Formats: sequence, structure tokens, C-alpha cells
Amino acid sequence: MDSAAIDRFEASRGRLASLAYRLLGSAADAEDAVQDAFLRWQAADRERIEVPEAWLTKVVTNLCLDRLRSAQARHERAVGDWLPEPLLQGDPMLGPVDTFEQRESVSLAVLVLMERLSPVERAAYVLREAFSYPHAEIAGILDITESASQQHVHRARRRVAAERRGGGEVDPAAARRIVEEFLAAAMSGRTERLVAMLTADATAVSDGAGLARRLLRYTTRERIASYVRAGFRPTAAKRRLAGGSPALHFALVNGSPAVVAVVGVRVVGAVVLDVGDGKVVSLRGIAAVDRLARLGAAWRRYEPGAPMVDAW
Repeated sequence: MDSAAIDRFEASRGRLASLAYRLLGSAADAEDAVQDAFLRWQAADRERIEVPEAWLTKVVTNLCLDRLRSAQARHERAVGDWLPEPLLQGDPMLGPVDTFEQRESVSLAVLVLMERLSPVERAAYVLREAFSYPHAEIAGILDITESASQQHVHRARRRVAAERRGGGEVDPAAARRIVEEFLAAAMSGRTERLVAMLTADATAVSDGAGLARRLLRYTTRERIASYVRAGFRPTAAKRRLAGGSPALHFALVNGSPAVVAVVGVRVVGAVVLDVGDGKVVSLRGIAAVDRLARLGAAWRRYEPGAPMVDAW
């Protein structure tokens, strides 16, 4: 393959990776899908491809649909073992974030909600909301009619809107204040301060640092507050597990306010908050090593500023 063909693919790599991440919710799987697309591009009769960008978009979309439909993916999602892989603000895989719809489509909350859509609905929704594809092009990518594309997007929008709690724009200054208040409440040992920060229907999910067989879920404010208070209580065992005494930083993760725990330059955990009307609607505690791989790599290139807590 000549350098021009390689350059043509590389010019689309970032957009393709962002598309694949939104469809799969996993940076590692997204990178695999893009690499598979490169192999197909390498083997293709490129002289017969009229619009390379459209061809590559279709290939990546269908590779992602194959993964979503696979037996392993269906099993993982069915038994509740799946969480989106978090990405640090500024990660190019987050892709276009110029509009509210684009930012919303890559939040952890919406990535989780999209799990309830069919693979084709999810693809149509992402192509339309995040990448502004016209329905005629979505129809060509998914091999459906233009009318079917409109119906899939309409159904997906309706389901996401009906089940989406919270959300909305949170500017960085407000996001930092929320995290500071949350962290102060979590470390105070007083659950009533945490309860006051949570909406009446708040939820929490934790991967148990990868030690639990399934995700841990909490569905009342009191249970969430107890989980958070226990999680932020320093112990020697937790420090051994983390490999040291973490510093706690504020960061934006998938556009949402988050607490990131760091030992040296190594990310050992993140708590991502979904906020609505100044209260926490949901939170996700992520500490499994494989889920933090890309965020950790990005952190090593990041300049976070002073931590909110120097040594936990």
C-alpha cells in the first residue's frame, strides 16, 4: 500500500476511532475495530472506492455492529458486567464535542443508556446525533431505507430522553465546586451531607476495583451515601491495594465532573458524577485496571494542577 493510501486512512483515523468508541463504549475495542478497518482498506480495490471516507465509515460501523451482536458482548451486557471505559477530557477519541448533543452522546450516562437500544438504533443515533450524518447517508451505511433511519433515530432519541435523568451543561468552574463539595462530604464521615447532595432517585455503580464478579449497584440515597463514605475512608488495606497513598484530583471525564485518585503518575481509581440541577443524579466508581488503561495513559501527559487532597 502506497503512502498516499496510508495517509488517506490516517486522516480519517481519529473520526473513525471516535465513532467506534461511541458505538462500543470501549477504547480498546474501538482501536481494534479501527485496526480491522485498516486491514480491510489495505486489502480493498481502492481504485473502485469513490468516496473513501464514506467507505471507511461503513466498514467501521459494521465492524462495531458485529461486535455488539456477538455472543460474548450480549452475555457481558446481559449479566451487568459492562461499564463504559472512561476517557479524560481532551482525549481525541471523544471526538466532536462542539454541540450539546455531541457532548451528551459521549457521557458515561448516555453510553449506558444506549445499551438498551438495538445495535442498529444505536448506530443510527450516534451517526445522526454525534456526527450529523443526513438520513440518506445513514441509510447507505446501515443498508436500510431512509425512512427506517428516521424511525430508528426517533425511537432512540425518545428512549434516551425518557430514561435520561440529570444531564445538561455544567461549566468547569461549577463542576469543580460540585466535586469539592462531594469530596468534603465523602471524607467527613457524615452520611447526611452526602444524602443532601443526591437526588431522590440517585443511583450508584461500582466495579469493586475489578475484584467483584459483577458490578455493585446501589439504589437509595442512604445506601449510596454509606457506600461512598466507606469507599473514601482511608485504610491500610486500601493503600496496599492502590500501591501507595493516592492524591485526589478534580478532572472532567467524558465531560462530567470526577474525582481521580492518583499514586505518583498512576491512576488507581475514578468516581464520575452525573449532575442535574446542582445535585448528583448518579455516580460510577471505576478502579479495575483494564478500564482505566487509556485514562491512565492520558493522565501521564496531563497537567492536573494541585490535588484537592494531597495524600489520602
